[in-house]
Amino acid sequence: MFPPCCRVSTDTEKLLSSYETQVTYYEDYIKKRPGCEFAGIYTDEGITGTYTKNHTQFNRMIEDCKAGRIDMIITKSISRFARNTLDCLKYVRLLSEA
Repeated sequence: MFPPCCRVSTDTEKLLSSYETQVTYYEDYIKKRPGCEFAGIYTDEGITGTYTKNHTQFNRMIEDCKAGRIDMIITKSISRFARNTLDCLKYVRLLSEA
């Protein structure tokens, strides 16, 4: 299963359009890959990316990974995954162990 991790920084109209573009791109990307199963979208729209504590969808995605429901996370850039270096390292290590 390969869910995209789509996230934008604020809920302005321009960035919402960017969000929609990201979702469409990754849905198409995953669906065109043989053997890949689209697991859904995990998004915390309009929430700053500095800390993951308040990101309910991000945390749900991490739990789904730990439970074996997701094999890979595809993201546009590392800053779309986490902006805080310590959080990023923490989750990369946690997911690597899972």
